[in-house]
Amino acid sequence: MRPGAVPASRTHAGPARAHWARLLTGPPHPRTLVVVGAIAADYVVVGAGAMGMAFTDALVDNADVHVALVDRRHAPGGHWLEAYPFVRLHQASAFYGVPSTRLGAGRLQELGPERGLHERATAPEICAYYGRVLTEKLLPSGQVDFYPACEWLGQGRFVSRVSGEEYDVGDARVVDGHYLAPSIPAETPPPFTVDGARVIPVNDLVDVEQAPSQCVVVGSGKTATDACVWLLGNGVDPDAISWVRPREPWMLNRAVVQPNPAIFLGMAADIMEVAAAADSIDELFLGLEARGVLLRIDPTVVPTMAKTPTLAQWELDQLRRIEHVVRLGHVHAVERGRMVLTDGTVPIATDALVVHCAASGLKYPPLVPIWTPQAITLQPIRTGFPCFGAALAGFVEATVESDEEKNRLCRPTPYSDTPLDWLEMQVIGGRSSAAFSKDPAIKAWAERTSLNPTHAPADFTDDVALAAVRDRLRTSMAPGRARMAELAGMA
Repeated sequence: MRPGAVPASRTHAGPARAHWARLLTGPPHPRTLVVVGAIAADYVVVGAGAMGMAFTDALVDNADVHVALVDRRHAPGGHWLEAYPFVRLHQASAFYGVPSTRLGAGRLQELGPERGLHERATAPEICAYYGRVLTEKLLPSGQVDFYPACEWLGQGRFVSRVSGEEYDVGDARVVDGHYLAPSIPAETPPPFTVDGARVIPVNDLVDVEQAPSQCVVVGSGKTATDACVWLLGNGVDPDAISWVRPREPWMLNRAVVQPNPAIFLGMAADIMEVAAAADSIDELFLGLEARGVLLRIDPTVVPTMAKTPTLAQWELDQLRRIEHVVRLGHVHAVERGRMVLTDGTVPIATDALVVHCAASGLKYPPLVPIWTPQAITLQPIRTGFPCFGAALAGFVEATVESDEEKNRLCRPTPYSDTPLDWLEMQVIGGRSSAAFSKDPAIKAWAERTSLNPTHAPADFTDDVALAAVRDRLRTSMAPGRARMAELAGMA
């Protein structure tokens, strides 16, 4: 517990938990307005999305503290509550969620084109999971109160967007769980003007009632690939799809990003071995493609985008069926019968359905220390795994005394956008992993946490393969990281 914090036994534990129960089951009696006012809490976590929930779960499991969990949405789950209906996690379910409660059953898929790969949760499954974590684990602990539909005002105050009641958490330590909250099409208008054309966010694809003669998908990232695969899977002729890709994306092969340490560390060894021998960034990426680590949709174009979500081979095969690809930069205007782009104008059908997948998605604010006097600002720590990073920050907050030491052990890692960013992310993430791994208690916690991609499950038996990839990684780590730092200009 931090100095001056209120012991959990003395915190009031009622109104928010009761309010959340009413939201789930309905009020047994007519609602009586209660002005809550001051709240006794050690922490106020702003944002009940993936990072806020992971931090809270790890914190209360390792410290006798009380948390006020605040979110502007009506339930936990963050942007998943607004996600398009056919979205799935792009990574295995085991890498996502909170450390105390596994998302999914840890099974391999037995049917379909991803047979043999680990299960990936759907958006409804993710939302239901976070609801269970809250109602079956966090609230019954007596250490967490949840305040849904509330807006954080700063200065220790937040207000209900429904009742207008204001709350004051006094000097509770603020945890910023929305510093990296993504922008999604459902909540972001198209970044172009619309005049007389039929434009919808990707969420509305499932509600289309009149088939157009042409579907135009705008966007280069994971959302756009999902939209294209969904259209093809629902019988749309690939010749009736026009795909506006301002940039070509590099994507990770999902088969090598699996919760099997021999596979995951084998992928890491491939990256380091290829990096150590690369003379340029493009040569490094093309070498990783040759190893089966990275994928690109068009083998004739070298990508300039490297956010690197995962993609399965079957999805790649589907996407390559779409031949009408527009590479004229970003869309500036969509009009009836035409699109105006940075580098030209293209005709579209007068009844074309334009699918907005062009929200920015990942955010790229400056890296800041996770611990400052103003707030704990949640950011990834191990490259590419935000839930693990937030949970790690929660464990460290509970078990390490000084903020200076916490920041030394847990260094923030950025998301990537370009191949150069990707190299910087790998270098910074590698340094971050090395820092927290030197602490025995943190290392022990990380090794038993399934959110950690290098965690070995209890039933893991392929020790020979794991030993082999660890030897490869041990040999290639230093020269690989050094070369990536040189290529990124970080040496």
